[in-house]
Amino acid sequence: MQAAAEAFIAELKHWRDVRGKSQSRLAREVGYTPSYVSKVEGGQLAPSEEFAAAADDVLQTGGALRRTFREVAKHGRPLAPHPGVSGEEAHATSLIVEHEDTTLAYDGRTYRATQRRRLYNDSPDPVTRYLIRISVDRYPGDPERSNQHYRENPLTWEEIGLSASIDGEPLSWRVKHDRDAFKELWLLFGQFPLYPGESVWLEYGYTVGDDKWGSWFQRAVRLPTQRMSVRLDFPAALDPVVWGTETSMTAEAMPLRTAIRRTTEGDRRVFSWSTEDPPLHARYRLEWKFRARPDTEETQQDMTTAVTASERMRAIGVVQEGDPILAKTARPFDLPAEAEDARRVVAELISACERAATVHVFGKGMGMAAPQIGIDRAAAIVRTPEGESITLFNPRIIEESPASDEQYEGCLSFFDVRGMVPRPLAISVEHTDIDGQQRITIFERGLARLVAHEVDHLHGQLYRARMRDGIEPIPVSEYRGTGSTWSYEGRSGA
Repeated sequence: MQAAAEAFIAELKHWRDVRGKSQSRLAREVGYTPSYVSKVEGGQLAPSEEFAAAADDVLQTGGALRRTFREVAKHGRPLAPHPGVSGEEAHATSLIVEHEDTTLAYDGRTYRATQRRRLYNDSPDPVTRYLIRISVDRYPGDPERSNQHYRENPLTWEEIGLSASIDGEPLSWRVKHDRDAFKELWLLFGQFPLYPGESVWLEYGYTVGDDKWGSWFQRAVRLPTQRMSVRLDFPAALDPVVWGTETSMTAEAMPLRTAIRRTTEGDRRVFSWSTEDPPLHARYRLEWKFRARPDTEETQQDMTTAVTASERMRAIGVVQEGDPILAKTARPFDLPAEAEDARRVVAELISACERAATVHVFGKGMGMAAPQIGIDRAAAIVRTPEGESITLFNPRIIEESPASDEQYEGCLSFFDVRGMVPRPLAISVEHTDIDGQQRITIFERGLARLVAHEVDHLHGQLYRARMRDGIEPIPVSEYRGTGSTWSYEGRSGA
């Protein structure tokens, strides 16, 4: 029974952390008290079937919590409440991380993560163990696909090749949770306990193949931390590019407050980032793409043979006209419940825009909607010619100006042609913030055109349907306005 109950607790904590929700926030969204969630996670209270189902839906686990709950239910009631403070809670109150330094190295097939932490014991008692977690997600923003992937290809201890030491002395460990996509274990200090008032370097490393490691790396601040640094070490031949975001349990993602530095060391491209005194519960996420290597061999062949503009867009992962996903209304986000999924979809959109920018110059700005990269969710990003970036969740146009005009537009999903499309000169768009707040934003002229184009995508409509009767798109070879900005001087339209 204990193993089944702890498996449910591990799943609950894992998905709550992935989705960026505190205990109180999860409690509010599932309709339970924070005390109830706390007692469930502390092993003091058996979860109800209703709670398991509600948490599964809110955390979007793809059924993981429901399946684990059924295992708990087979064994009846859980163990009695654990007395006092758990070891994990004691660590959270007694340890200080003076410096956390992480290196992630990629050799073209596998990732090797090495994490070093300078730990200080601020308690009156010796610390004899330390809890670590190894968690992977190959398909961010698509939990159902990721869950299926790891059920069929679980992360194994053999492939991880875990090693751990304290001040250079090897450590043993005890497994706490062994799941398909994450592992938890206690590093046991043995004859080298960390005594009160002392510091020690704890180091551990593990390996994961790129078939199971997504192109992102996240660090969460769970203990008071004075300094955090991350180093990403990639082959220079892959032409890597790296960006990052910062989030907390309640805040929207924002760019990192400190810059990522890039250096070339022989045949390696190294990206370094650090921050001082990060706040508790903050999470820092670094993402990357390899511009010199498309995602699959099939894509690589496509890039080699691509001739037309549309073929180049297909080769970098843009869904092309005729795919059913472009003809249906995208599934809206339930925000803030699906905030983490929304952030991951935006990260995928940003990556797609970066790839598109490597094969075409967008002088008029550009946009990308989630269905154009095969994700059936209502999210889009727009980049203005000046470099401003706009993110839209669940957008819909609620008002249009009577004045309109016609300008040429291009669409990444059929990029060989340009079409003269009438659009209103101003639109009012209702959309949802990441925290669930509804907003209405007014966009004008060129920006209104860019936004309207992406909103249409999220409602299953391509610009062909907007063109006047009898007017057809023209081939790019006949279009001479590529790269020039739209002109609105003297235009009033009708």
